[in-house]
Amino acid sequence: MTRVAEKVPRPVSPAEHAVVSLRRALGDSRRTVFRLLGQLARRAWQAAKPVTDVVGPVGWLTLAASVAAFLISGLSGWAEFTYLATTLLAALLVAVVFIFGRATYAVDVALNPHRVVAGERALGQMTVANSGEKSLLPVRMELSVGTGVAEFVIPGLAPAVRHEELFAVPTHHRAVIVAGPAVSVRGDQLGLLRRTVRWTDPVELFVHPVTTRLQSSAAGLVRDLEGEITRKITNNDISFHALRAYVPGDALRNVHWRTSARTGQLMVRQFEETRRSQLIIVHTSETAHYASDEEFELGVSATASLALQVIRDGTRVSVVTEDRLLTTKTAVALLDDSCRIAPVTDLYPTLRDFARDATRRLPAPSVVMIVAGSLLELREFRAVQTLFGPETKTLAFRMELGSTPRLTSVSGLTVITLGQLTDLPALLRRVNG
Repeated sequence: MTRVAEKVPRPVSPAEHAVVSLRRALGDSRRTVFRLLGQLARRAWQAAKPVTDVVGPVGWLTLAASVAAFLISGLSGWAEFTYLATTLLAALLVAVVFIFGRATYAVDVALNPHRVVAGERALGQMTVANSGEKSLLPVRMELSVGTGVAEFVIPGLAPAVRHEELFAVPTHHRAVIVAGPAVSVRGDQLGLLRRTVRWTDPVELFVHPVTTRLQSSAAGLVRDLEGEITRKITNNDISFHALRAYVPGDALRNVHWRTSARTGQLMVRQFEETRRSQLIIVHTSETAHYASDEEFELGVSATASLALQVIRDGTRVSVVTEDRLLTTKTAVALLDDSCRIAPVTDLYPTLRDFARDATRRLPAPSVVMIVAGSLLELREFRAVQTLFGPETKTLAFRMELGSTPRLTSVSGLTVITLGQLTDLPALLRRVNG
């Protein structure tokens, strides 16, 4: 058998070792230099930001055109491009004069009222006062209102003089409308340079959904459950059931001492669990479940109307959507939070997955109400129903804009088809009847 000689590695010479070390040192030095240059660039950009923020889109375009004209003039020798570049730079220099100046304004933005129902009128007022000791020149103020911007020309103000501007806030749709901040704008008429100073913080206007008043009897299906005794045995409640032998871990406060003394064995009390009212409203905001935006808003109005009545009756209620658990401590808090319900897309695979995840940490409910659109199939409602025990009453509210109101029952699931909000009180009375 032929034996293959093993290859012995060649020893590294001192010169080769020095070259390898030098390459590593150069690589480390290169990375260090690049890191320092990056830090210097970021610091330079932050230092220059107050200046660059002043230049508007038209200003940047003018500066770029000026540089391009200078390059063309230098390459071609055409004097016309030199004049053009000089003129553009002169325009930028002249615009600098318009952004200087110091203002001493005291600005206040007030909305009246802070909460309205969709469709009601809401007004705002911006008050601008000169809080300094010198007169101020006229200035332009801008105020963001929702997705728009309102512009006001504030005249010159003497010391301690105030100027008021009124504006209307569009409230056609349920929303949280942010008014502000109010900023003063200085700049040239061409829009080359623009300097803004912020004077106020944003102010929120809550446009509540339209709701309908439900009669107290409409919530009777919840109220009748208060204090109802169930068959579930527990160690801590108010309805006495029986005595049993003590086991380690039982609370000593439940020991029945007279029976224990008579039998010679520790005996503890058992109780039947008292069922207390707890209502959960599962409101899906998935766009695939609604045929239109109007149908979506009908669902929000129905949810808000139901929750408001339950809160007024003093019953505990939880309202869940795909992206939030609404605050239900007070009626106002609920309506404010309902303004933030927004359509979502594909957050959960199915309605059952959403309901299971949203109600996992909530108390066991007495009644579950499911609110969805006309595009959700009946089997999806029934899938949610299976998440809760047989003692839980489940109602499905199906929004179908313009349809005839109707009430059906399928395998213990009560399905309420709602065509318009005004049909809700009568339908709930039929459920209680």
